[in-house]
Amino acid sequence: MRLQVRLYLNFKKINDGKVLLANRHKQRETNMQSKQRFQQLLATGLVALSALGALCASTAAWSQTWPTRPIRLVVPFPPGGLIDNMARLVGPRLSQELGQPVVIDNKPGAGGNLGAGEAARAAADGYTLLMASPPLTINPALYKKLPYQPEQIAPIGLLGRVPNVLLVNPNSGVSSVADLSARIKAKPGQLNYASNGQGTSLHLSAELYKSQAGLFVTHIPYRGAAAAMTAVMANEVDMMFDNLPSALGQIQAGKLKALAVTTPQRSSVLPNVPTMQEAGLNGYQVSAWFGLAAPSSLPPAVQTRIEQALERIARQPDVVAALQKQGAEPAWLDSKGMAAFMQADTAQWKKVADYARIALD
Repeated sequence: MRLQVRLYLNFKKINDGKVLLANRHKQRETNMQSKQRFQQLLATGLVALSALGALCASTAAWSQTWPTRPIRLVVPFPPGGLIDNMARLVGPRLSQELGQPVVIDNKPGAGGNLGAGEAARAAADGYTLLMASPPLTINPALYKKLPYQPEQIAPIGLLGRVPNVLLVNPNSGVSSVADLSARIKAKPGQLNYASNGQGTSLHLSAELYKSQAGLFVTHIPYRGAAAAMTAVMANEVDMMFDNLPSALGQIQAGKLKALAVTTPQRSSVLPNVPTMQEAGLNGYQVSAWFGLAAPSSLPPAVQTRIEQALERIARQPDVVAALQKQGAEPAWLDSKGMAAFMQADTAQWKKVADYARIALD
């Protein structure tokens, strides 16, 4: 019996030893595999890091040599309008700053959406820029569907703002915003106003006035601001808002009466005309602003170079004088300031669109 127990114990020791050796061998294999995997991952990481470094170096080198060919400036309106005129003021100077031609490319249609969409879909390489203007902040609040996503467009810099101006016929007997509001309230729904179309800055300027003053006045859209202005001068409609540069000549000729400008400050070309805020509409602020934007994800070095060039242009005395001559007010904002401005502008137009129940397809 003792012999059997002794043999069993010896057998167990031998078997446990084999198991221990097998476990140690397996552990060594596992450790070796882990080490190999770690070495593979390390090698892969080093290759990726090297590739990333090469890419960064390549991007930095490319940014330093940019631009090497002409730059396209998309203008989402036809030639001859306010935003086109601003583009043709800025384009040649931007060309001088960057050392390459800047080609104006008019892409009108769909209230500015066509040109904005084309710019948004372009390569983010600095060779396609967009002349930014109010449709970038108005249209997201109005249209059910846009041909681009707002985040696809990145602001570069805001150059200036153009006031809209509230106009009436000089023979109307209306001499102030208070007079006009009182007349509209006395005849709710019987008076009307003209605009250059649904969803435009001029249309929404009037809707903002209506919402803040609590007015009921009928909208009559025309095909363009010139036709709307002609209707006011002919006493076919009672009032309208227009961009100041477009209306300035008729105001100075006495064919239209300016009641107020829509910016927080008075215009330097109409210093005797009050602002809408001075006329009693607290917080009323509208401007036909303009600046530059580009497809998002622009290389930072390229964006910085364009932004710095644009700021130098904005501060040139001849540019300031040219803007003021057209009724525009220089108002430089860098990319961050312009982004904040656009966000606030979109929020304002969303409120107006909801109030007026404006929704465009």
